[in-house]
Amino acid sequence: MPKWKIGNGEIKMKKIFVVEDDESICEELVQILENEGYEAESLESFDNTKDDILKAAPNLVLMDINIPGINGRNLVKEIRKESDVPIIMVTSRTSEMDEVLSMSYGADDYITKPYNPTILLLRIAAVLKRMEGSQNTASYRDAEVNFSKGTISKGDQEMVLTKNEMIIFQLLLANREKIVSRDEIMTDLWDNDEFVNDNALTVNISRLRGKLADLGYDDAIETRKKQGYRLV
Repeated sequence: MPKWKIGNGEIKMKKIFVVEDDESICEELVQILENEGYEAESLESFDNTKDDILKAAPNLVLMDINIPGINGRNLVKEIRKESDVPIIMVTSRTSEMDEVLSMSYGADDYITKPYNPTILLLRIAAVLKRMEGSQNTASYRDAEVNFSKGTISKGDQEMVLTKNEMIIFQLLLANREKIVSRDEIMTDLWDNDEFVNDNALTVNISRLRGKLADLGYDDAIETRKKQGYRLV
């Protein structure tokens, strides 16, 4: 089994908890994670899934969406009542609705099978990096942003963002009133996706603008020609 190394390979020992009922896939995931320098542990029984995950106290959970006893999305929802542990959903499904539902229930990222091990490790490293020293919530004008759930809430309204939309919004929010170049945004997105081109960035910005407009923030993202974007 090759060792899938990311960057300089210097990773602090983090515990990743694998929730996968296919034994061969589970063993492969554990091997990949251990080769990368993580401490990997897998669920042995699905009788008390939520309690076993919380008891393990992992730094991140890698969870199949289709598991015995309880749907993965519902399990995320139950975990979120007690813990903000980062969760990445792994599934063979590819529809945007599955992604939106998973993120709305509190998953931090989403990757489909068959996955590229290098991409999977990039996703894990990116989620852990985002969680280190960061708050789960922030404010934007009179709205609350929940990074774990991937939502922006204003009064009774709650807008669910896709993973890429939230990454863009989080970057703009962290640099509010400053111009963020397209290259900077593309770099952030590259760490989390297999491939992001200029067209895809424009589409994501447009969708994010539309969702912010639905909350009453029509002027939220300002475009600076040949410079980038600014959150106002």
